[in-house]
Amino acid sequence: MSDFKDAFMSKRLLNAESDFIDMDDKNFTMKSEQVIPSAFIDDLRDQRYASHDSREENFMKVASIPVVIHEKWLREGFDLFKEKHKTVIARLKAESLDAFIATDKKL
Repeated sequence: MSDFKDAFMSKRLLNAESDFIDMDDKNFTMKSEQVIPSAFIDDLRDQRYASHDSREENFMKVASIPVVIHEKWLREGFDLFKEKHKTVIARLKAESLDAFIATDKKL
């Protein structure tokens, strides 16, 4: 967990870097990438396994979705902040992004 905390505190997790490549007068291509440390994925896996034994109160962590994925989905017309949790989880699973799911509980 300390690796995750270190990555979070240094904001490496939160920064999505973008570069403009292949530009001309009318078009450009933008490449975005985000560093996602394995400790972040490991922490989410541990939370998912621990979710079986915990009783939730008012709020429950469902997923931690990186900025680059959210921005990709926005370009595709899918705003995760306007969708139901079940729809977001289904989309993560459909795109093989299960690693970002933080619970195994039914929603």
